[in-house]
Amino acid sequence: MKRIDQLVAAMQESQLDALLITNEINVRYLTGFTGDSTYLLISEAKPLLLSDGRYESQISSQCPDFEALIRSPSDLLPDLTREAFGAVRRNHAGPVRLGLEAEHLSMAAFQRLTDGCDSVEFVEVVGVVERLRMIKDAAEIQHTRDAVDAAQRAFRDVVPKIKPEWTELQVSYELESVMRSFGAEGCSFSPIVAAGAGAALPHYQPGDRSIGGESTLLIDWGAKYMGYASDLTRTLHRPGNACGASDRFKKAYETVLEAQMAAIEAIGPGVSTRIVDDAARAVLRKAGLEDAFKHGLGHGIGLQIHEGPRMSAIGDDPLQSGMIITVEPGVYFDGDFGIRIEDDVLVTDSGFEVLSDLPKGLDDCQFML
Repeated sequence: MKRIDQLVAAMQESQLDALLITNEINVRYLTGFTGDSTYLLISEAKPLLLSDGRYESQISSQCPDFEALIRSPSDLLPDLTREAFGAVRRNHAGPVRLGLEAEHLSMAAFQRLTDGCDSVEFVEVVGVVERLRMIKDAAEIQHTRDAVDAAQRAFRDVVPKIKPEWTELQVSYELESVMRSFGAEGCSFSPIVAAGAGAALPHYQPGDRSIGGESTLLIDWGAKYMGYASDLTRTLHRPGNACGASDRFKKAYETVLEAQMAAIEAIGPGVSTRIVDDAARAVLRKAGLEDAFKHGLGHGIGLQIHEGPRMSAIGDDPLQSGMIITVEPGVYFDGDFGIRIEDDVLVTDSGFEVLSDLPKGLDDCQFML
């Protein structure tokens, strides 16, 4: 219930009498419930899960410290929620200030939930749970370590097996299969496997392009373990003169690696995310490659693959111990190649810990066919 206590403290700062959590990821974070179609109502009373009969036993098992209100098959979840609002209103002297997750409610859902609710002031709430989620506890950090481990073991298993006739999609499917065999729930996102010029598109979608005819291969992948995501990228190249990567590629690769290492070294509690981003850009700027870096440096990871904080030139969040972030500078040249190097980094009390340890030197990142 520690997370609920933290949320109640945030509610008090905003002078909220109650708060309805409708985002399924946030419900899971606060309660441990892994189902869907369920809301969480926080008020002066015991936290209340609002759900349906499909999940009655699951809620009892996963959330023994929470009360549940189960709707009948003839009722809708908004009807049940308005009933719960009424109970809050009756138990509270005067008008009730009730927060709603504005980023996660459509206008239609808002109207269904609030219709006919007198003496309730609905308050727009943005990011209150997401801010709590940015700081990981010991269990969350361990789940992320396990997700990183499954992803790395799969990479080490799959890359040596790649055959010239394999397509980008085949590599993607093989990675997912092997990650599952190592205990992962699956991919934390659809892997990006980009051969040759495909890697010049940061969010490339793998297709039927065969690996054999290309000199470079970018793989951006991650595993999910106990709900928690990992997110890694390595850019490989083929050695040799006939089919090997160009000198231009090699020079750019070394620069991207230097930029990533500079950014990682800048990480520590209290450091602005913008400062870390600029540490990478300064290296690329000096080499004349800054214009080829077309995205932010990284992002937080957790129950979702993209969480706060935002690591970019416009980010201004101070890093805090317990945050887990990606550091992924890249350069992209249309029609030629792209390079991205990405690791998952834990912010610690004294600095940082890189959770991923796959080799990333130019000589380490070769693939043989």
